[in-house]
Amino acid sequence: MPSEAAPASEELIISHAYPRPQLERDEWINLNGPWDFSHDPDARWTSPAQVDWNARITVPFAPETPASGIGNTAFSRACWYRRTFEAPERSGGQRLLLHFGAVDYQTTVWINGTVAMGHEGGYMPFCADITDLLNERGPQTIVVRAEDDPSDLAKPRGKQDWQLEPHSIWYPRTTGIWQTVWLERVPPTWIGSVRWTPNVERWEIGFEAKLDGERRQGLRLKVKLQIGDLLLADDTYAVVAGEVHRRIALSDPGIDDYRNDLLWSPSSPTLAEVQLQLWGGRGELLDTARSYTALRSIGVQGDRFVLNGRPYILRMVLDQGYWPESGLTAPDDDALRRDVELVKLMGFNGVRKHQKIEDPRYLYWADKLGLLVWEEMPSAYRFTAESVQRLTREWIAAIERDISHPSIVAWVPFNESWGVPDLPDSPSQRHYVQALYHLTKTLDPTRPVIGNDGWESVATDIIGIHDYDDQPERIAKRYGAEEVESRLFKRERPGGRLLLLDGQAHSGQPIMLTEFGGIAFSPDPNSTWGYSRSENIEQFARKYTELLAAVRSLTALAGFCYTQFADTYQEANGLLYADRTPKFPIEEVALGTRGPRTARDRQVEWAWRERIMNFQRHQYLVPAEDYRTQDRH
Repeated sequence: MPSEAAPASEELIISHAYPRPQLERDEWINLNGPWDFSHDPDARWTSPAQVDWNARITVPFAPETPASGIGNTAFSRACWYRRTFEAPERSGGQRLLLHFGAVDYQTTVWINGTVAMGHEGGYMPFCADITDLLNERGPQTIVVRAEDDPSDLAKPRGKQDWQLEPHSIWYPRTTGIWQTVWLERVPPTWIGSVRWTPNVERWEIGFEAKLDGERRQGLRLKVKLQIGDLLLADDTYAVVAGEVHRRIALSDPGIDDYRNDLLWSPSSPTLAEVQLQLWGGRGELLDTARSYTALRSIGVQGDRFVLNGRPYILRMVLDQGYWPESGLTAPDDDALRRDVELVKLMGFNGVRKHQKIEDPRYLYWADKLGLLVWEEMPSAYRFTAESVQRLTREWIAAIERDISHPSIVAWVPFNESWGVPDLPDSPSQRHYVQALYHLTKTLDPTRPVIGNDGWESVATDIIGIHDYDDQPERIAKRYGAEEVESRLFKRERPGGRLLLLDGQAHSGQPIMLTEFGGIAFSPDPNSTWGYSRSENIEQFARKYTELLAAVRSLTALAGFCYTQFADTYQEANGLLYADRTPKFPIEEVALGTRGPRTARDRQVEWAWRERIMNFQRHQYLVPAEDYRTQDRH
């Protein structure tokens, strides 16, 4: 649990639980809650002394959101934050670290009037040791300046609109702090980072750790792994040059049934809990932390995606990761968990997190509850030397942050040629996509990489296709096994784009429909849209079920990703409303997603078909609000 930060009496700490779930310590202080705030529309102020503190904001919600208490969506190039806190007592040379989960986009941080750190990038964490900047007594003051030019299309911005009002598939902007701010007390030398790399073939787990702080001789790191009461390893390693690199060999149980009990998968998300202890040369305990890992393998074999050595059909849903009141920031940790649970309840086994590097707490719940995740880099929209440097730098940081999560099974550096708009005609843009593909494979050779999801592929392990044709019979014909080689890559152009560039031929990679559907239903059709539209709930349910049945029947596909999880602002093509209420009963959504498997499934399917038939005979329209009310209760 977090320690108290001595907030003012009116302050409410907004907790998203421990912000870095794969390296936890007991002692941390949550700095979420009310901060002083001010907009700086033209980015004129350069120091805290110039700021007119004229508002209060609730961190970590962006000022564009209602949850922040500001709710101002006007253009603003910069904003400022300020709060005070009481520094916790420290002994034995302990240090105090200040962490930011994510701040969009360019950040400068002052502690008691002195610059403590700067950072560029809107999606990655950063921190600094602020010990030497603390006052000896009394309150400490943090000031944060976040500059985020709303018209800058050369920075990774994902779905953030550059127009004043959200349009088409773009949404309100996110400026400034949007993930948890927190303090952490650490010893003079501490465990700074860990990395886990499972290898099922060798029945081992690769382990890397890096220490931060003072360099010391004779350090040793103790690593204890266990699954429940089963001890997997209890080893101690010498620290060399501030690092540990080891392959932890496990006892291979040999029998498949027993091996399967230890392997991580969506149906059995087995995690190994880890205890870490850093010991000094005289036998003194310096630092302790908790982590977790899992045994599982991911790969591509021929035209199939493979999980733990077996072909595995991906049933994913596209998830934008927005909430109506809080934007890119989840209302709380329970909301993140609930989103993972809802995806699974709807019959999916994975998500494609679209144009967002998600909060690590979401990945924690995906790890713990068993959900596969495709991680996708938010796009820039111009191709310049600066945009290449910015996106590459942040993509490397994203891989480094998330590489140890067992739930992540694929990396997607580009989507639909965004940021590389002249890909068919520009060799430099094609080299850029190829370079990011190979860089990603270099940093993580254990997962598939989809170089440019949607079309115009120049380097990829999986051919992802975006096709919003809402006619099941046409989808079935286009992606039928007999059509793939003879027609799909030679004549078909979903979205009006070539699927392969540079004269490539399909070399047997898995083929997936990674965006399709997009069927809209909304009680307010005039201000919402989708790729196709339903007039009522019954029609929406029927269209979804028939389209999914067609896609599931296509043996040439290794998986699919339906658009989308929940309505997002003006896009009303979610299976859920924006508040996560199902548009039709969730068990019927699941039946459409995965098809009937049990006698109970067949009963639900029969009842659903009977209701649809009655509707078609009598043209009886059930108001959408009736369904929403029933599902809420």
